[in-house]
Parts: sequence; C-alpha cells; structure tokens
Amino acid sequence: MERHQVSSQKWAIGLFTVGVFMAGLDNGIISTALTTIGESFGVSPSWGAWTVTLYTLGLAISTPIIGKLSDRYGRKRLFIIEIALFGFGSVLVALSPNFLILLMARVIQAIGGGGIFIIGSSHILATLPKEVQGKALGMLGGMHGLSAVIGPNLGAVILSLTGSWQWMFLINVPIAIILILFAFWKLDESRPGTEKPLDMMGTALLTISILSFMYGITQMGNTSFHVVNLLFIVVGLIGFIFLVFHERNLENKGADPILSYSLLTERKYIGTLILGFLSGGFLAGIIFIPAFVQQVLNVPVEHAGYWVTPLALASGVGAGIGGVVTDKYGPLRAIYASGIIGIIGFSLFVFIVNGFVSFSIASALAGISLGILLGAPLNMLAGESAKETEKGTAIGTLSLIRQIGLTIFPAVFAGFIAISKTDGYRQMFLTAAALALLVILVGMLLAKQSHTKQ
Repeated sequence: MERHQVSSQKWAIGLFTVGVFMAGLDNGIISTALTTIGESFGVSPSWGAWTVTLYTLGLAISTPIIGKLSDRYGRKRLFIIEIALFGFGSVLVALSPNFLILLMARVIQAIGGGGIFIIGSSHILATLPKEVQGKALGMLGGMHGLSAVIGPNLGAVILSLTGSWQWMFLINVPIAIILILFAFWKLDESRPGTEKPLDMMGTALLTISILSFMYGITQMGNTSFHVVNLLFIVVGLIGFIFLVFHERNLENKGADPILSYSLLTERKYIGTLILGFLSGGFLAGIIFIPAFVQQVLNVPVEHAGYWVTPLALASGVGAGIGGVVTDKYGPLRAIYASGIIGIIGFSLFVFIVNGFVSFSIASALAGISLGILLGAPLNMLAGESAKETEKGTAIGTLSLIRQIGLTIFPAVFAGFIAISKTDGYRQMFLTAAALALLVILVGMLLAKQSHTKQ
C-alpha cells in the first residue's frame, strides 16, 4: 500500500522538485547580473540592490499566505498559479522598459517562486507515508544546494554567450510552460479546506506587519539607518501583536483565520519556529563564506566560484542525508546531527582554515549541516504539529520565520565585519557555531517535551 502511494506521487514530487529548482536557480542567476542590470538602466548600486530587497520582501509576505491558500483551495490549483506568476514575472523582468517595472516584476516573481516549496512540502506531508516523507522533503531541500551552484555559473555562461542579461530570465519561461501543462495532466487536486470566508483583515494585518518589519530589518546594515527605519520595525511588531489578538478572536468565533492561533500556541510548533529562526542564522553564515574567500583568504574573484562549489554541493548532499536520517531515526536526531556537524564546521573556519584543502573541509561540513537542517526535519516537525487542513499554513509560517532570521543575522554579521575584517569573520563563525549549539539544545527540549507527553 505504501509503495503504491509513493509510486502514485512520483509525478507530483518530480514536478515540485523541478519547480523548486527553477525558483532557486533564478536567485543564483540574478547575483551574476546585478551590476549589468544596474548599468543598463543607469541606476546606482544602492538602487540596484532593490532588485534583491523587494524579492526578499515579496517572499516574506507571500509564503504564509500561499501556505494558507493552498490548504484552503487545493495545492494543484495554487501550484499552477504560482508557476504562472513566476513565469509571467520572468517575462516582465526581461522586457522591462524601465527600472520601476523591473522592480514590480521582481515582486511578482517572488510571490510566484516563494510558494512553490511550501506547496510541494505540504503535499508530501499530506500524501506520502511518514516513513518516506523525509527522503522526498530532502529532495526538495537538495534543490537549493544544486541551484546555488548552477545558478551563478549558468548566469555567467548565458551572459557571455548572449551578451544580454534578459536571457537569464527568459530561460524560466519554457520550464514554467512545461510545468503548467504537466501539472494539469499529472497532478491530483487535494481536498479543498473550509468554505468559510477568507480572513481579509488578518491577511491585511499580516501583509502590513511583515512588510514594515522586514523593510526596517533590511535597512539595518545600511550606513543611512536611522530613526525612521526603527519606526518601521516598531510598527511591524505592533502589527503582529494586533494580528495575534485578531486571529484568537476569529478562531474563538469558529471562523477561519489566516494564521491558526491554536497552532501558534502549540509548544512543539513554537520550538520548530525557533529552530527555523536559527536556521536563518545558519544560512546567513553560509552566505558570507564567498566574501570570506575573497577578503580574508585573498582569492581572486574569478576563482572564488570554484572555491565555494564544494559548499553548495555539500548542502545538497546534506539535504539527502537529512531525509534518510529523518525517515529512519526521526527529525530530532537529524537536528542533533546538523548541530554537531555545524559546530565542527564553523569552528574549523576560526581555528584551522588557511588554504583550499582546509577551507573545503570546513565549508563542506557547514554545507552538510545546513542541508540537513533546511531539508526534511523542520518541515516534518511543522507538519506533525498541524492538522491536515493546516500543513501549508504551518510550513509557510516556518518559512517566514526563517526569512526573518535570514534578514536579521546578515545585518549582525556585517556589523562584525565592518569593525574588523579578520576578527569580524572570526566572530561571525563563532556566532554560527553558537547557533548550531542552540539548535541542539532546542531539539533536546522538544524531545523532553515529547517524552513527557508520552
């Protein structure tokens, strides 16, 4: 029976995997094109950075909302809509007549790309036997590592062959069309959720709160950060408080809140959200490793890509390992493994890294640790905490919290590096190792809580 369930979902898993890979590929590709795009529109680097900032804000806003909508209206329908939005956004980016249209197109891309992983993960948790969910979730997580390797390199190849950055985005269009056609043909619609009215007030509060808070946070690393930016953060936090009270009242009345208040008060889920936040710090530490290669190890920029390739490949391998360990031993043991490997990997950066071999060992361990944590175990824990009709909501909220961590920690790490490059990177890696230790401790608390309930 279980084998039949897995076999019947092979097409679905394959389509979700390709979709996640396409969205991840786009993130890597644009890193190659930022300077070229800025020059083609005659904008300064600070304005050019908004192509990334708005994409980040779009991801943060869309993930919890798309998760809820997929639970409510069906995952096949939302998957097709997400792919269509991502494809349309890609065309609009490539054909943008001015920089403002390009920024709007990047938001559309974010809304489309941000929900693909959420929908795929919630589908796996809702349809596959628990014993094989980890491998499938690990496959989705592994796509991030592979796309991180292929994206920048593919972007450089496309740019050198065509001489036009527009083709970097047009490459998404045929993939999106194929995914939509096969989704209509091969995907089965999940059972729609409640027919109660959509929580429009909660959706508006959630959007305003995320947008305000995340904008304030993204400005923390800028030298122009001032009281106005701090005000955005405060407004965002106040908005979240109002949102929680609104969702509680709505749930007490038997309505359908955009975020489940009962889920947000579940201890196991709160612990999972804390782990998600810490995983954002993990990922932030990884993001700074290429800069470490150039600024501390003095590797020329044209060779830096080769140095960081083992790191990205290792994250894909780690996602697969995390899936296998999660299926066989449970998500908490996978989390312990991630924390232990992360402590070793980040500590090696502080104490022994001085050349390619030592760097490759340290970065591979850090990548494996990140891959394990971002792949199966956290999504599995989130799914276990949620009802059948809330799995998309649970994973979407987890992704939002991870995105918040991924926004806050780079600002902290950049502050370390601004004071002193060598000592700053040392402090950053020590902080990342401390986060890995916290991951283990939070996992132990969750294990203790589960044991107490039993």
